[in-house]
Amino acid sequence: MTVVIIVIGFILALAGMAGCILPVLPGPILSYAALLMLAWAKNWQIFSPTFLIIMGILTLLLLLFDYVAPAIGAKKYGASKFGLWGSAIGMIIGIFFFPPWGLVLGAFVGALVGELAAGKSGRKALRAGWGILIGNVFGIGVKLAFTAVILFYYVKEMFS
Repeated sequence: MTVVIIVIGFILALAGMAGCILPVLPGPILSYAALLMLAWAKNWQIFSPTFLIIMGILTLLLLLFDYVAPAIGAKKYGASKFGLWGSAIGMIIGIFFFPPWGLVLGAFVGALVGELAAGKSGRKALRAGWGILIGNVFGIGVKLAFTAVILFYYVKEMFS
């Protein structure tokens, strides 16, 4: 049974990596769940409670950051709510047409269309779209780095 739990946990860790790019999967949560499953399968001997608590707190902070990063990029580059909504819609549409890169491209195009619909000039709409794109890419990068660290610890301790 232990092997089954470890394999399921490993699949969750990999799904966590994919979830950093695919918006339908909660990447960091799946990766953290994988850590908990491995710890449970190994009788809570491989990770200290402090490590698990810190990783859990980081997972929660990362969830908040995932929503804040695009907004920070948007605000810095002058995006409106139309741009943010356009970005979200564009990400969803883009992922279906050009997975996984449609996520990034769709966010940019959606933000651009949203800003143009709000009446901004082409230059200002482009700048706002760029800000949202930077925020999204930065957020994805941070999530990927975090889940890669979790995957590293998972694989390292999987065989111990």
